[in-house]
Amino acid sequence: MTVIGLDDTDSRERGMCTTYVAHRIAETLERAGHTVERVLLVRLNPAVRYKTRGNAALAIHLADTGSGDGDQVATDPLETTRETVERLAATADDRTNPGVIVADDRPDDVPDAVAKFTRSAIRDHLEIEDAVAVADELGFRHWGVGDGRGRIGALAAIGAWQALADWTYETISYREPDRWGTPREVDHDSVFRAADAGYPIVWDTVDRDEAEAVCVPHTPGPILHGIRGDEPARTREVAAAIEGEPVADRRTFVTNQGTDVHLRAVGALEALDAALVDGRAYRLEGTVLTEPETRRGGHVFVDLGGVTDTDSVGDRGASLQCAAFEPTKRFRDRVRALRPGDRVTACGELGRGTLKLEKFAVRDLVTVERVTPSCPGCGGTMESAGRNQGYRCRDCETSTPEKDSRPLDRGLEVGWYEVPPCARRHIAKPLVRGGFDGPTHPER
Repeated sequence: MTVIGLDDTDSRERGMCTTYVAHRIAETLERAGHTVERVLLVRLNPAVRYKTRGNAALAIHLADTGSGDGDQVATDPLETTRETVERLAATADDRTNPGVIVADDRPDDVPDAVAKFTRSAIRDHLEIEDAVAVADELGFRHWGVGDGRGRIGALAAIGAWQALADWTYETISYREPDRWGTPREVDHDSVFRAADAGYPIVWDTVDRDEAEAVCVPHTPGPILHGIRGDEPARTREVAAAIEGEPVADRRTFVTNQGTDVHLRAVGALEALDAALVDGRAYRLEGTVLTEPETRRGGHVFVDLGGVTDTDSVGDRGASLQCAAFEPTKRFRDRVRALRPGDRVTACGELGRGTLKLEKFAVRDLVTVERVTPSCPGCGGTMESAGRNQGYRCRDCETSTPEKDSRPLDRGLEVGWYEVPPCARRHIAKPLVRGGFDGPTHPER
């Protein structure tokens, strides 16, 4: 078999889409007699600064060809890929630097060094030299435009089938080329009907609270809509049910979207803050230290620490600022409902020392609050009798050694909460997919 990896053919301003380029390469190879077993859409580290919108790399898996008596398909996969990339890639943008790598291996027999590279590309930051060194050592053929940065993603896509275990699907419908760059014509009501029919196997098609068709992009390019889910037949059904402008082409990709594979599980926050690095995504345990604060722009901030004893919340120790930014919409209300002493698991990307929350789980809620006691005689509020001397009422000469406990009405329950579909990253796992270590409260 042959595995073709490619990346970095699109542009923020000029459009194009690497999925479309891969689709056209696969079509050309199929017409030449090759058998395409699958096309992978692999999301890499979403914090990489060179990315376009979703940081996707593509891999095309070609089956063995020929009849066994020496007959082989004449076309060279590298040359076919190169010609298509040269024709379609948005290289007029000097930030677009396509890269292609071809490995003559079965996808599940790719060397361990490539699978390791894939995992690093999803969770870390790599350089062009890293990809070229691995490709050269293993004898993989490669080619690039400009600095060929796309070879990083190309090699990561080649190793993905061996490196990853959790796979989902996306059916992408493409526009007719003469419509690219014009407003998309998609029937809004049909999107919501199709989304309801496909849910929960098909997810993140719409955001019901925001009345937004999440599956329809706003950037220039060839995509009309993309339908994600756990079963390819269902994503195709939902895509076919959406009404609108003509669909020029359609392909279903195998993806690592909706899997949370980008998260590094680092355990308890205590004493870990110095080890956390910007540009990586983490899953960590902590205790809420501060009352959530809404700042200018509607962003909500709260500090987590490593303390587990609610009486010690005032002792900050190791701490980490977490944020729910305005685009996360109603998720911010979940963060606002946290209180000092709550124990949580937080997931998100670290940037400038702040964890940008993608989801969190409430593990334990503070259900009572400590308040200054009332006098049993007159009903007035007592005052402090001095440090560590309890409280007293001067008028009634009554006293009590400590504060009273009062039940606290909470707007949260134990379990997982997530950003809504309109704010979800491609690689982040929706709660509706299941497999979480606690109750879930999915957003639709």
